Amino acid sequence: MTEQISEQHQTLLTQIARSIHRTLDLKAICQQTVESLGKTLDVSRCFICHQISTSKVQVVAEYSHEPSSLRLDREIEIAECPYLSLALASLEPIVVENIDEGFQRQSILAVASLYQEQPNGLIILQQYASALGSKDESKDRRCPRQWSAAEIELMGELSEQVGTAIARANLYQQLQQARQLAETASCLKTEFLSTISHELRTPLNGIICSLKLILDDLAEDRAEQQEFMNDAHSSALRLMKSVNDILAIAKFEAERNINLTLDAVNLNELLSEVERLRIPLALQKHLNLQIEKPKTLDEIILYANYRGLLQVLLNLVDNAIKFTREGEITINTQVIQKTVRFDNQELPGMVVVTVADTGIGVPEDKRDRLFQLFGKVNGSHTTPYAGTGLGLTISQKLIEAMGGNIHFHSYGEGLGSTVMFTVPLYQAPVMITTPQTYSIELLI
Repeated sequence: MTEQISEQHQTLLTQIARSIHRTLDLKAICQQTVESLGKTLDVSRCFICHQISTSKVQVVAEYSHEPSSLRLDREIEIAECPYLSLALASLEPIVVENIDEGFQRQSILAVASLYQEQPNGLIILQQYASALGSKDESKDRRCPRQWSAAEIELMGELSEQVGTAIARANLYQQLQQARQLAETASCLKTEFLSTISHELRTPLNGIICSLKLILDDLAEDRAEQQEFMNDAHSSALRLMKSVNDILAIAKFEAERNINLTLDAVNLNELLSEVERLRIPLALQKHLNLQIEKPKTLDEIILYANYRGLLQVLLNLVDNAIKFTREGEITINTQVIQKTVRFDNQELPGMVVVTVADTGIGVPEDKRDRLFQLFGKVNGSHTTPYAGTGLGLTISQKLIEAMGGNIHFHSYGEGLGSTVMFTVPLYQAPVMITTPQTYSIELLI
């Protein structure tokens, strides 16, 4: 009888090995294994768990006499099942007999799946005393099952086979994800290079054409000559901005960690400079630029880098002006008095800066692209909105280097956009009124 059982188990091992080496699909591997085990050993339930953390495992495949009772994808707390933690710690088959689960008594045989002598999952057999549907109706299932030495040995041998298959499948999934990310990055870079070539050529052509008209003395009068010079100057500024964006991203990518010198920054001075530089652009499009500040008895001093913060605000206001045909752009600032820790020191709070516009908005399915490197909502160089599409990416990197967070929100196409970011306070200002509550759960 023992020889027959051993032969049966060897056949089962061979069958499982053959099945799991035919595919790299993790769920298929696990499901084929539990079905073969469950049917051959005639158990009430058999399932495989994938270890998702040191405290939890997740059921990825299950066999049961009662298919309606399957509970795939459920998570199990290891601490709630001592035999699971014992199986993971000992790396040996663990037998638990005659235990209660609800109104049923059961026996359990569990073993950790292994790869390079490290656990990466669990294989669990359960037999209920009241189980029905046994292949051998002569078996008395009113008594909990006693696992045989051959069955325990089988589970021990199976642990490495299944563990290796799980590791191979996980590696394949990781490689597939890496390949997909690489392909996506390649497409984005190709799209970016196409856009950049257009963004560099267009203003350069404007400069060349305007200067050529002046050199050939084709201006009818001094006013027209001045207009050509203004066009050349405007194109040169646009070209310089595109080059600066490219250089900034190249620097960030090369350094990985951005090191900014942080010091006291006066918020009023910063906003006044933004207002001075950007009101003329807003007026050209007949837009209203508003700046709202909280009422304080003293100045609001930030812990930041002045040039970096100015660049962020100019980028955000430029985007708001570019994508707004009519209406207004509002810069709002709010003081949040809550102790934060950054740069190895405790700071008294933060300022939330919001740049909102009444522009074209962004569809929900395209918002994820905004902060991606080389990503634009509309990657085509035929779009009427000029720019490299690097402004938000650069802003995000600068804000994070200053200990803040940045988020974008839009209710949808045609409904305007809002960009919100935080900057730590250098010192807490004295508020004239009670600080307003502000929804910044995502930012803190």
